[in-house]
Parts: sequence; C-alpha cells; structure tokens
Amino acid sequence: MKIAILSRNTRLYSTQRLVEAARERGHVVRVLDPLRCYVRIAPGNMEIRYKGKALRDIDAVIPRIGTQSTFYGTAVLRQLEMMGVYTPNPSDAVLRARDKLRCLQILASHGLQMPVTVFGDNPDDTTDVLAMLGEPPHVIKLNEGSQGTGVVLAEKRSASQSVIEAFRGLYANFLVQEFIAEAKGSDLRCFVVGNKVVAAMQRDASPGEFRANLHRGGTAVKATLSPQEKRIAIKAAGALGLGIAGVDLLRSNRGPLLLEVNASPGLEGIEAASGLDVAGNIVKHLEQNAGR
Repeated sequence: MKIAILSRNTRLYSTQRLVEAARERGHVVRVLDPLRCYVRIAPGNMEIRYKGKALRDIDAVIPRIGTQSTFYGTAVLRQLEMMGVYTPNPSDAVLRARDKLRCLQILASHGLQMPVTVFGDNPDDTTDVLAMLGEPPHVIKLNEGSQGTGVVLAEKRSASQSVIEAFRGLYANFLVQEFIAEAKGSDLRCFVVGNKVVAAMQRDASPGEFRANLHRGGTAVKATLSPQEKRIAIKAAGALGLGIAGVDLLRSNRGPLLLEVNASPGLEGIEAASGLDVAGNIVKHLEQNAGR
C-alpha cells in the first residue's frame, strides 16, 4: 500500500513514528508538506502535484495538519479525497474538530455531557452571557487555540469581563466555560482509532497551573478508563466523523465530561505514557479500510 502523510515537519515524533510503523509493515510511505502541494480543479480531471511532479496511485493519506495551515491543508486533503484516496480523517471532519465552538455544538446535539459553555459577540450582552454560565471561576478559550494556548482562568467575574474585553479588542473568536474544580488540573486523553480506544493517559497540570497539556509542563501516566469513558470517547469521534482522534475528558462530580476533540493528536506523550504502539494501530486501521 502507498501511504502519504500530510505533515509540515518530517522531524516531528508523530510523523517519524507513522513512517516507521508503515515501513515495518511493508508499506511505501511518503511525507508531503501540504503547503508544497498544488491542485488543478476541472470536471473529470482532478490533479494534485508536489514539487513539480504529479501525485498518483496513493492508497491512503494520514492528515497531520497544524492549526496554522488548516485552510490550505484541508483543501489539499479534500482534493485527495475527491481523487479516491482513503483517509481516516476527512477534510470536513478535521474542520469540525478544529472549530471548538462548532465541535461542541455538534457533540451537545448528540447528547454528550460537557462543561457548560457560552458565547456572545456584543459587549452589551457580556453581563447576561456570564449570568447564563453561572458564578466564576470561568475558563475563557480562543476558538482555534491548541496545546493550551489562548486559555485563561478567570477567578472573578470582573476578571472574566476584562479578559473578554481584551479578546474582543483583538477581534478574536472565543468561548467561555464553567471551571470543573474537582478535576484538580487533571484530564484524560483517550486515543481513538476506528471504533476503539487504543490507548489512554491521565495528564496532570504542573503546580500552580490549571492546564494539563504536556506542552505546558504537565505530566502523564497510563490511565484505565471506565466503560462509560470509552463509550463517550468513541461516540465523540464518530459524531465528528473522525477515524483517528484524541478525545479529552474530565472526571467530575456529575460523571465524565467531554472537554474537546483533537483531529491531529500527538503520539509522543500517549505512546510514552501507555507503552503501546499507537502508530501501529493507525497503520492497521488503514490496512483494514483503504480500498473499501
């Protein structure tokens, strides 16, 4: 099988592990920088080229599209889909997950429990928007942030209003969520491949920090999930149309709460914490589904 990986950096751990796993199983694999791909769109003659040469006979593509290249990267992925190339994460599914607000709206419509979330655009409505949410602390998030960037904890209502005003001044899209204090700075990352959770880890925030992201100094250990947590993770990935997803959950007093879904989850932390071959599971999924 010929596999393409859309990634801007061949040296990234996740990209390297996918290449290794594919080659170990006898596949031909190539890493493509999506920003170096360019396309021809015409009825009955869709074409994609890379550094001057046509891309042909690709059986499957794994998108590893960063937030800075979402628009162009998903356009390239869409072109490959239209040329009949299989991908576990279609372009529309990546776009659903990348937009936090849209993602939460879809997941809520499927009955998945999550922290209460509000958003509003007009400054005149800020007081009532926060009243809909309830008492602080509040978590204020940029709509397209990643790895914990653009996430602020406001301890008081006045602080919430100040942060909201600052984000509005930057013309940024954001949402506001209730703070789940009993999670104590910990969350669960569930790695979904197909209709199965293949690995899970618990991430714990560093002292004085409320974000559990490993890029923010958090630590991770292997996690044992309950059947309910597994069901939520699988249902969330399926609701967005993702065959590969990192689903983040919080353990709360009212049960597991869905935090967000990542369409390009990193492999380094989850493989180190779980000791499992997550990259190999992804390649097996391609083998089982490409060509169907």
